[in-house]
Amino acid sequence: MAKRTQKSTDYAFVTVWQVAGTREEVVDVLGDAAALKKWWPSVYLTVTPVAQGEPDGVGACFDLHTKGWLPYTLRWRLTITEPVTLEGFALTAEGDLNGTGRWTFETDGPEVVVTYDWRVSAAKPLLRRLSWLFKPAFSANHHWAMARGEESLKLELRRRRSRSAANVPEPPKPTFVRSPRG
Repeated sequence: MAKRTQKSTDYAFVTVWQVAGTREEVVDVLGDAAALKKWWPSVYLTVTPVAQGEPDGVGACFDLHTKGWLPYTLRWRLTITEPVTLEGFALTAEGDLNGTGRWTFETDGPEVVVTYDWRVSAAKPLLRRLSWLFKPAFSANHHWAMARGEESLKLELRRRRSRSAANVPEPPKPTFVRSPRG
């Protein structure tokens, strides 16, 4: 069996969040890709539905325009590839990023441990050409985006449980709205 050589444009991240709530609540938020821009606006600039998919989520497809704290944006298509369940779900990415993601959810007392395994290769020309040099910065950009996601998910779960959503702060906003190179 041939061993695949990792290229400088390949990225593998495993992110773990711990949030107060139930798996049902977490699935209601993370399983609804159409709402990403609403509750995670620091990263998701636009979310455009492409295909509705099956009732279990498989085949749901969205065109995304995303960003981190660095001054560039990414355009890619998210497609749900495995049913959205209380245990998690999987997706593919195609566009400026190509690869797979897997969300898993485990109950830990009054909290949920949310794990995201993201394995992608950079296809955007800027990232492809400069990954060999700036891979640590591009990786830090991903970690920044995921930290905003954890913060935003915690706020969204609080908002959904609150009698007055006005008592819950707004999620973090983007560091910039537009990249000069999109």
